[in-house]
Amino acid sequence: MENNQTQNNRSNVVPLWEKYTLTIREAADYFHVGEKKLRRIVEENPMADFVVMNGNRVMIKRKYFEQYIDQATAV
Repeated sequence: MENNQTQNNRSNVVPLWEKYTLTIREAADYFHVGEKKLRRIVEENPMADFVVMNGNRVMIKRKYFEQYIDQATAV
């Protein structure tokens, strides 16, 4: 029974490149930017299109952050 449940959980995992929002840790892995740097970017741009708050958790809108990086000269 445990084996089937484990397989079902693995099949429900959404790849990072398909997620709409990413946690700071996921965004750091996906964009190859440090977590501290991402937190600083969010702190400096709290009203940016790529920032959404889920309670007290910061979430990064993946496509909007991609646009931000495309326009940035340095991160």
